[in-house]
Amino acid sequence: MAAEVLSSHGIQVDLYDSMPSVGRKFLLAGRGGLNLTHAEALPRFVSRYAVREAQLAPLIDAFTPDALRAWAQGLGISTFVGTSQRVFPTDMKAAPILRAWLHRLREAGVRFHMRHRWLGWDEAGAMRFHTPSGELTVTPRATMLALGGGSWSRLGSDGAWWPWLQARGVDVAPLQAANCGFDVAATGPDRTGWSDFLRQKFAGQPIKPVALQFTDPNGHIHRQQGEFVLTDTGVEGSLIYAFSAAIRDQIAANGHATVYLDLLPSHSPEQVLAETSRARGPRSLSTHLKSRLGIQGLKMALLHEVLSPAQLTDPAQLAQALKALPITLKAPRPMDEAISTAGGVRFEGMNAQLMLNSLPGVFCAGEMLDWEAPTGGYLLTASMATGRHAAQGVITFLAA
Repeated sequence: MAAEVLSSHGIQVDLYDSMPSVGRKFLLAGRGGLNLTHAEALPRFVSRYAVREAQLAPLIDAFTPDALRAWAQGLGISTFVGTSQRVFPTDMKAAPILRAWLHRLREAGVRFHMRHRWLGWDEAGAMRFHTPSGELTVTPRATMLALGGGSWSRLGSDGAWWPWLQARGVDVAPLQAANCGFDVAATGPDRTGWSDFLRQKFAGQPIKPVALQFTDPNGHIHRQQGEFVLTDTGVEGSLIYAFSAAIRDQIAANGHATVYLDLLPSHSPEQVLAETSRARGPRSLSTHLKSRLGIQGLKMALLHEVLSPAQLTDPAQLAQALKALPITLKAPRPMDEAISTAGGVRFEGMNAQLMLNSLPGVFCAGEMLDWEAPTGGYLLTASMATGRHAAQGVITFLAA
């Protein structure tokens, strides 16, 4: 996106990428449907960036979700708003956008250098690259880094840049997993996580419909309905990702975090208690809950996983668990499994144009900046908006 803005102002752009082809993570984001952005109202949209809302809001105001859709249309790609308010290309694919985009950039004179892995700077301040032909040094008039975070290292986003920038006095926050799954704490006295039965029978299955409630370290209660997936070691999926930052921070502070699952989000507590208190005669508990409340399969297995036999047979305790089943999480999954990362170059270490205070002429954009957001189009939108904004900063710098 920065290359597009710069080349449109007649500036020669050389784009260096460590991978054999451009946009590997962009293509991965499109697997199963490229979620470009989100159609919710702009104030709600920018609030998704939480502690970095103040820094990102003006950048997104300058390149809104509607502007992003118009940009895609300019590449010949129509978009639509899904039922979740997420915005997708009509054909759901990333490759057509990328092909059209690269064609436009090449037509504008952008030169692409593939299999060029950045190695930092040499003693004279030149940029070092490992290339198929050996080491190369480059001394540009201005530099823009868009190196990604630390997830999906096989696509080139491995966070190797972090110590190099830190050594140059750049203000960088440690990289952490974001939009990630979590390992569950012991669910029984002789277990370290899920029981063998639950893992072997239900790992990989979605839990839906369900609402998740979580109280963050500041005492704020968050609740959202959706679905997630039970894994071999714990939980992952969209509903978990929506809370991942707060869960991760609470685990870091306390060593664990407990979320509460409402297995019957369309039922009131009174309705649930009425059904658990109803006489079931000779029917088993499983049969009773299935016929009266639709609880079966994985949801029933989770009740058995978390509750004791005495709790299962107590109508009040069972009703409470159906509306707020506690699941304690002990650790985020490894960063390389995460969809994105938190941490990176702090905004406090840059000027308003995203130029590094400690390295004049070096700008940063995208996921390597210290911000995070849930899935839903927020990651791509902010990455593109920061790229455009940093490019404007480069233009100002070169004109000075």
